[in-house]
Amino acid sequence: MAKATKKQALGRGLSALLKDPDNDIQSVQDKDADKVIGNIIELDLDFIEVNPFQPRTNFSEESLQELATSIKELGIIQPITVRKLGFNKYQLVSGERRFRASKLIGLETIPAYVRIANDQESLEMALVENIQRQDLDPIEIALSYQRLIDEIQLTQEQLSERVGKKRSTITNYLRLLKLDPIIQTGMRDGFISMGHGRALIAIEDQASQLDIYEKVLENELSVRATENLIRNFNTSKEVQVPSKESTVETPKYIKKGVSVFSEYFGHKIDVKVSKNGKGKITIPFHSEEDFNRIKKLIQGAK
Repeated sequence: MAKATKKQALGRGLSALLKDPDNDIQSVQDKDADKVIGNIIELDLDFIEVNPFQPRTNFSEESLQELATSIKELGIIQPITVRKLGFNKYQLVSGERRFRASKLIGLETIPAYVRIANDQESLEMALVENIQRQDLDPIEIALSYQRLIDEIQLTQEQLSERVGKKRSTITNYLRLLKLDPIIQTGMRDGFISMGHGRALIAIEDQASQLDIYEKVLENELSVRATENLIRNFNTSKEVQVPSKESTVETPKYIKKGVSVFSEYFGHKIDVKVSKNGKGKITIPFHSEEDFNRIKKLIQGAK
């Protein structure tokens, strides 16, 4: 009778299997492991803990709220990835923004791709998978590369193969970590781009580097203007800020329309106008979910 009861319990489906401590799956060799490991299943958010190896440390409250709104409208488009730690205990490998945003809107479950990995494998998985994402800032990517080199003991050549990037690309990111921490923070907060950062590396003296950084912010210099400023500085050792490029005053009809666009799309819309009256509208997005939300809005307006 005991055998029959156990067999019947296993036959109740995946939901029952996940709630059965007597048949908890701990390895790929366990019975019914193929129903859980390597599959996408609905997991209770309460069963998932955040990953201490997460390379991302910056989570914008505004972008999280935007993602939460997108999830509320469209659902979770891309499942998170977790590793199984024990019975009803999982740890995030990737997808912390989706995890946090889902909690914000009160979801109880989330689709998750389940894997089994030890701590080192989990670290490597988290770093490599997150590096592939488009929403990490340059410093987060550089720190992830450095952690893979230091903690997984990878050479730059091996790292290049793991993440599918040229070795020169990896080197360029790692060099950003030589910048003054204030400049690194400015890059993480979006005040300057990676192009600005790469140009500033050419200034060896830290005080001069910070001085030029302040001039870049103060005068809103482009990457090209920053490169010229640094080139002149290395020649003359004086910071000579170029005159600002002539700008075209934004017409009133555009100023009025931009606020309407911004409200509709839920983002600050950027509009550039040339002297001949032609222009360009830029709609920013912060994630795949956010992009699909915007696409849905555009399609619905047809």
